[in-house]
Amino acid sequence: MTRLPERIDNPGAERYSSALRLGELIKDEMKNNPSFYLFSPDETTSNKLDAAYESTSRAWAMPREPWDMPESSNGRIVELLSENTLFAVMVGHVLGSHEQAMMTSYESFFSIITSQVMQHLKFLKQSESVSWREPVPAINLLSTSTCWRQDHNGFSHQSPALISALLSNPSGYANCLFPVDDVAAAAAFQFMKDSKNVVNLTTFNKTEEPRWIDINHAKFQYQYGASIFGFASDENPDYVFVAAGDIVSRETLYAIQILRQDMPELRYRFVGISALSYDAIGTVDRRMPQEIFNDYFTTDKTIIANFHGYSDTLKNILACYAPNWRLSVHGFMEEGSTTTPFEMLSVNQASRYHLCIDVAEREGRMDLVEKYRGILESNAKHAREFGIDEIQL
Repeated sequence: MTRLPERIDNPGAERYSSALRLGELIKDEMKNNPSFYLFSPDETTSNKLDAAYESTSRAWAMPREPWDMPESSNGRIVELLSENTLFAVMVGHVLGSHEQAMMTSYESFFSIITSQVMQHLKFLKQSESVSWREPVPAINLLSTSTCWRQDHNGFSHQSPALISALLSNPSGYANCLFPVDDVAAAAAFQFMKDSKNVVNLTTFNKTEEPRWIDINHAKFQYQYGASIFGFASDENPDYVFVAAGDIVSRETLYAIQILRQDMPELRYRFVGISALSYDAIGTVDRRMPQEIFNDYFTTDKTIIANFHGYSDTLKNILACYAPNWRLSVHGFMEEGSTTTPFEMLSVNQASRYHLCIDVAEREGRMDLVEKYRGILESNAKHAREFGIDEIQL
């Protein structure tokens, strides 16, 4: 596997796929751990995790055809187009053998297993009161092909609902992880491997996205579930930007670049969130305390957030730390279509220019509001006419 960088000289300049990175890590884990299984509803290759085939084959007991993927009766990639069945088998493997496993699916189809996940959370809560019950490896869900990049599937494949379901569950046994890039995805993978008695939902995209942080920074993020990105931040900021999710983080960091050009008199800070749990930034074991929140987010500045999922889900968490008047949260608004990637962001008001408009309106800069809206309208027209974005992602 490619060595993870311990230093990033030019954040955002190079692009890598978090899915490909996780595929390599799964491959290595399967090579070193003969009890590790990957469960996938016929989407291992589609989700770019097919490096795993280099260490094992697909579980298969039927006759083989020449065009089939590598298959055998003892393969440890279990593919079946039934999320319900796969989740049940994975839980049985984890509880019965105390060995690790992961399951991947398109984000929208993870909603299918919501009730099963909730029942497992109930089991974990009850099991801790049983003296002879030992901790079990985490149930780890890899959520890809997300609501923001269903370029050819459209509205039917757009739903971050499981994120909201887990973050509204007060049991204290669920984490939602949001690696910002492929390096952060590697840190998330290690966190998932080390976890016990919990459900981890890790959300990432298959596309090549900018690499922002080094491996030490990525590991540090799990101390409190977030960190300040120094290369994009000023001391004593006028506005604090925050994002959870790779694509929305990219848009937020690009918004700061635009604002630095158009309103250089203001100071900005970017806080990247890597983990959320019930009513908290951070994981269930390492919730961000109020004093750290005050240090990262200040005690009185406007917080402009961009969230991978439904905006109210993150707003409810931020409201545990800061009053509502400080909060402006963008996210998925259940708007979608088979459209271009930037237009998906635009119709949900989560694009870089919508974040810029948020600041420009607060500063009374209607000239900039008109400028940004003009850019958005131009891209929308171009996308309708040619089927591609005018704005470079």
